[in-house]
Amino acid sequence: MSDLFTDLKQKLHNKDIKIVLPEASDERVVEAASKLSEDKLVTPVLIGDEAEVKQKAGDLGVQVDQCEIINPASYDRFDEMVQAFVERRKGKATEEDARKILQDENYFGTMLVYMNEAHGLVSGAAHSTADTVRPALQIIKTKPGVKKTSGVFIMVRDEEKYVFADCAINIAPNNEDLAEIAVESAETANLFNIDPRVAMLSFSTKGSAKSEETEKVEQAIEMAKEKNSELVIDGEFQFDAAFVPSVAQKKAPDSPIQGDANTFIFPSLEAGNIGYKIAQRLGNFDAVGPILQGLNQPVNDLSRGCSVDDVYKLSMITAAQSLE
Repeated sequence: MSDLFTDLKQKLHNKDIKIVLPEASDERVVEAASKLSEDKLVTPVLIGDEAEVKQKAGDLGVQVDQCEIINPASYDRFDEMVQAFVERRKGKATEEDARKILQDENYFGTMLVYMNEAHGLVSGAAHSTADTVRPALQIIKTKPGVKKTSGVFIMVRDEEKYVFADCAINIAPNNEDLAEIAVESAETANLFNIDPRVAMLSFSTKGSAKSEETEKVEQAIEMAKEKNSELVIDGEFQFDAAFVPSVAQKKAPDSPIQGDANTFIFPSLEAGNIGYKIAQRLGNFDAVGPILQGLNQPVNDLSRGCSVDDVYKLSMITAAQSLE
């Protein structure tokens, strides 16, 4: 785990990246912001009343002098932000609506990212996933050619690093969704110095069973290759055929992946969520994430049970995503 974040720290050195942390009323967020600024990894942008945020920091015995603190009630570009929001929502919000909506720290913080006043946002310590993701989908939106965002976990154990997706967002992805997830997950793998070798998972290996589910995966592989012809990707694989060389030799001898996959695309959220938690709890892997991918600018969601360290690390990841 330490190697993973050592690499990220090197990427972030002297990059002057600003990450919005909207939940400045949360003690964990204030402590993480202090540590991030002291370590000079990113400049945290805290949303709230400056006096109240500094009082909370003082009570916690930490410093936020190197953080930016922005109060929506006194923000000097608020009128400009309102107009930008109305234009972005294309008739779905009036100016009056916008002024109310932008009092919400997640919407306000997301607009700071959209207006290039910051490079990314991390929220969720005190909000639901929907409260974090909804403003991102409405304002930042997905990248050209990507219809849906998806969520990955980086699974880390000692020197081992793997990408698992989608384990957070899409309940029943279709073939096009799976292709997008595969391509985006390969890009995320590169972010963590993982040379992506993508395995599309199923209950079948190379046609050992036939069903709508396996055909969906087969189609997704071809679509992913069309999106990125250089991508090393194959399937459909049972997990052991993607991960164990001796099994791959028997079940998929002609595959470019011979038990050496490191980026695993699950056929459904159900499978992905179960899979990463089994690896985490039985395999003693650390699960870093979920990391959202596919957005024009990075926004990531914390668990409401997160620790100070979780906020710190996800802020680093978000900053690194902004460099891609």
